[in-house]
Amino acid sequence: MQKASTRNKELKDQWETLVSILTERFSETESIDIEGILYLIGIQELGQVHERFKKDDNVDIIHIGICSALEPFGYYAFDYFDDDRWPHFKLTEELPPLKPGEQSILMKEAVVHYFIQKGLIQ
Repeated sequence: MQKASTRNKELKDQWETLVSILTERFSETESIDIEGILYLIGIQELGQVHERFKKDDNVDIIHIGICSALEPFGYYAFDYFDDDRWPHFKLTEELPPLKPGEQSILMKEAVVHYFIQKGLIQ
């Protein structure tokens, strides 16, 4: 039980560090939330950092962020780039049925892992 508690504290600390860093870099007024972080991941993976996107593109960008973050966990795999150079993923394993709090923990773990791999946090 203590191991899970230690892991939860470690994730909480890493998450707070990540939110602090990203908020400082990308938000002038309020703390960046998980949706905003997934959007940033999507933009990073899309590779079109300085582009202006249509409102309808935002959902697709967040989806790219989700797929990219969950890819190392085995849920998604990169499939191809379309003609506009947008990445597409295929579902490789169904996500387990999770309660909302469990979904949040999974996404935070995936996002923290993503930024550890990118060298932003440890």
